[in-house]
Parts: sequence; C-alpha cells; structure tokens
Amino acid sequence: MALPYRALAFAYRAVASLVILIGIARVTGLWSADPSWSSFLFFTVQSNVLCLVWMVWSAIVTVRDMQTKGWYGYSTPSARGEGFVMMAITVTMLIYLIVLVPYLFEQPGASEPFSLTDNLVHIICPVLVIVDWLLFIPKGSFRKIDPVLWAIIPYIYLIFAFTYGALGGDFGGGARVPYPFMDVEANGVGGVIAWIVGLTIALIAVGYVYYVIDHGLARLDQRRIAAKRSAAA
Repeated sequence: MALPYRALAFAYRAVASLVILIGIARVTGLWSADPSWSSFLFFTVQSNVLCLVWMVWSAIVTVRDMQTKGWYGYSTPSARGEGFVMMAITVTMLIYLIVLVPYLFEQPGASEPFSLTDNLVHIICPVLVIVDWLLFIPKGSFRKIDPVLWAIIPYIYLIFAFTYGALGGDFGGGARVPYPFMDVEANGVGGVIAWIVGLTIALIAVGYVYYVIDHGLARLDQRRIAAKRSAAA
C-alpha cells in the first residue's frame, strides 16, 4: 500500500525538505540579522531539524536507488527509522495542539499560535513526514515494542531540558524550562509528573495507532497481491 515510484518520491522529498527548511529558518530567524539561537533549545526546532536531515537523507537514498535499481520501487534509509522520526514530530504537533495552544504559549523566534511560522514547524512539517510514510514507505516493518521505544526520544529531551535549566540555562526571557507543563514552580513536582505520565500514555497510544495502521495496510497489500496472483492463475 505504497507508491513504488522513486521519481515521485524524490520530488516529494525535495519539496518537503525545502518547506521544512523554510519553517526552521522562520522560527529561528536564520534569515535575519539577529537569529534567535535559543530557539534551537526547544524540542520543536530540534524535531524539525531531525525531520529535515531525514528527508534530505531519504531524497539522497532515492536518487542513489534510481541510479542503481531503476525508477520503479521503494526507497528509504529505514522503514522503522521513519517511524522514529515520524513519532518525534508527532510529539511536536500533539503537544502544540493539546498543551501549548491553550496556554497561548509563544516560543522565542515564533509569533502567535497558528501563524504561518507556527503552522510550518508544528503542523505542516509533521503532516509532510506522515504523508511521506503513508505514500512511499513499505508497510509491515513496525514492531510491537516500537511505540514504547519511540517514547525514548521525548524523554531524552526532558533529561536535557531539566538538566540545562538546573545548571542555570536560559530558554529565553529568563525561563528555566522550555514549556509550561515542565514548570515545577507553577505546577508543583506532582503536577509536572502527572503531565509527563499523561503525555507519555497518550503518545504511546498514538504510537500504537501508527503500528495498527502499518500492519493493517501491510495485510491489505498482501491480500491485493494474492488476489492478483489468483486471478493470473
């Protein structure tokens, strides 16, 4: 249940890479005389950079495969790797929509919620990666443990953010934490733990939705192939 056309996959990934790069440049102010370097401390920007690297790498692999294997077929550095990247940016989208927008949270370098800049890094980039997975990645490679493993990515960020803030790091405007739900002074230790546990459960649940879709589409593809073989026989 994926499109086996490498030229189309390359074109999509090239355009997606450009769009993601524009989002990163806008939210960080890279095109301005005074970039907001503190933006790179946020999971939003880090996950977008991860998506940019992955999409560019995928485009390179696609070109290589076109040269060595032909124009027909699938190309990806890793189907399971795409799952990790997709989940990382899904975390960005879901936390933005569920947690940050209600707070009217503004990240340094970004403008108000649902502005073009915010949409590029919080919504458009995630959609581009999810669509790439749906259209161009062979299904059936995700393992049952993967949604749990995917949760490691935001936890690594949590460790970084809490450590950086505890050592006196500034996330902008004197803030010692990057996101409101991580603020112990405002929410209390129990409140922060409750937020993290709740978000972990929600994100793992979303991961298993991806797992079910992955294997469901794989089974449909197998049935389609079996039907073609039966008809040919």
